[in-house]
Amino acid sequence: MIRITRRAVLLTSLLTAIAPAALAAASTAAASTAYFPPPAEWARKTPAQLGVNGAKLAEAIAFAQSHETERERDFSDQRKTFGEPLGSLPSRRAPTNGVVIYKGYVVAEFGDTHFVDPTYSVAKSMLATVAGVALRDGRIADLDQPVGHTVRDGGYASAQNAAVTWKHHLHQESEWEGSLWGKNADFIGHDAFGAGERKPRMLGAPGSHFEYNDVRINRLALSLLRVFNKPVPDVFQQEVMDPIGASATWKWVPYTNSYVEIDGRPMASVSGGTRWGGGMWIDSWDMARFGYLWLRGGNWNGRQILPPDYVKAALRPSEHGPDYGYLWWLNTKGKNLPGLPASAYAALGAGSNDIVVSPEHDLVVVWRWHAGNTAEFAKRVIAALPRQ
Repeated sequence: MIRITRRAVLLTSLLTAIAPAALAAASTAAASTAYFPPPAEWARKTPAQLGVNGAKLAEAIAFAQSHETERERDFSDQRKTFGEPLGSLPSRRAPTNGVVIYKGYVVAEFGDTHFVDPTYSVAKSMLATVAGVALRDGRIADLDQPVGHTVRDGGYASAQNAAVTWKHHLHQESEWEGSLWGKNADFIGHDAFGAGERKPRMLGAPGSHFEYNDVRINRLALSLLRVFNKPVPDVFQQEVMDPIGASATWKWVPYTNSYVEIDGRPMASVSGGTRWGGGMWIDSWDMARFGYLWLRGGNWNGRQILPPDYVKAALRPSEHGPDYGYLWWLNTKGKNLPGLPASAYAALGAGSNDIVVSPEHDLVVVWRWHAGNTAEFAKRVIAALPRQ
């Protein structure tokens, strides 16, 4: 019995290690024959055309529509929830809405899917995408290299921060110490951090501890600005959103004080969320295109926007995180997205504003401003799909 158990553990570990690589390779191969929507349109197919159970899909949509978030429509709960804001917010948000993309085609949508809203921490997965572009172009030589080797603005000069690597930032295991844009990385104090404040603790070495921390993510965003020498939104537009045919309605809104001077010009550094206002404001269709890019292994209609090896690595769990890749939530343990395959992953934003990707089902689900775990809607959608 002991030998069998050990073999089972070894086999499980091996499968966990190779599954992301196999899925990413399959996604890249599928991209060569897949449908890719041109700008300003997306082909639709009826459930019957794709072998989907229309009645079950309708039940899934009804479920999503009946589970709207309790977040205030006018964002009046923002300060209480997240602390003193640094950037602007819209005057109102849309009701719950979403899009279902199956085998590359629109099979369902509901609500006002064209409403441009903050998507909160989905922006983190977008920053991970910009980091992939930097690696592709050689602006980041190695993710295991300390950031301070290339970014020399004083943010990595201390003994604590000198060892922080790009990978540490992407895994949210950097333990970076300091303040940025008036917020301190220690997250102590209700006025500054709202319900997100935490108790004091001793910092560990970089790479030794996971902490979901917007100050440190904002430090990553500033570091990406430094290596590109131009604003991250410009890079994201030129290298990602334009190639995938996104609209011109999205915007990455900086804080009022998040500006630096580069080559004599003021440039805005953006955030990895909307915890303190600003952040990525985007509609459900552009979120779906972004999710579809990742479903296809970083490839868009023959153009490899992200290196395949980077996509594989991004979907591998870190050592200390709660099943977390490069700023993507994973499901290798079946806990983050209960009921979905181990290969599924998601970009999750407060509110909730989510993108769920299930390579096993060739599926992208966008669900915004909802209550409960995002997997509940995706699970019901999957129940309507033909058996694989």
